[in-house]
Amino acid sequence: MPILVYIAHFFGGVFLANGIPHFVSGVCGRPFRTPFVRMHGGDVSSPTMNVIWGWLNLLVAYLLFIDVGPLYLGSLVDTVASGAGMLLTGIVLSRIFAGQRAI
Repeated sequence: MPILVYIAHFFGGVFLANGIPHFVSGVCGRPFRTPFVRMHGGDVSSPTMNVIWGWLNLLVAYLLFIDVGPLYLGSLVDTVASGAGMLLTGIVLSRIFAGQRAI
């Protein structure tokens, strides 16, 4: 497969790792930070906004996994590319949110 497919799978992992916490927080009714926090002047966004933001992230991940190049979890390179995107995003997000108080 061309390198662009692996790059798409990497970023699919990034969007998947970012979308899951937003969607789950929203569904559980908990406010959580989104990029839209500054628009309304608060510290966190509403659960509804998090469901929408999480869903959009999951949609982008799906499109990158399926439409750009089919993701085959049986393929080592596909799995490593998407897993690396998820791992890197997880580490970055954990460092961003480590200093914040629990809500």
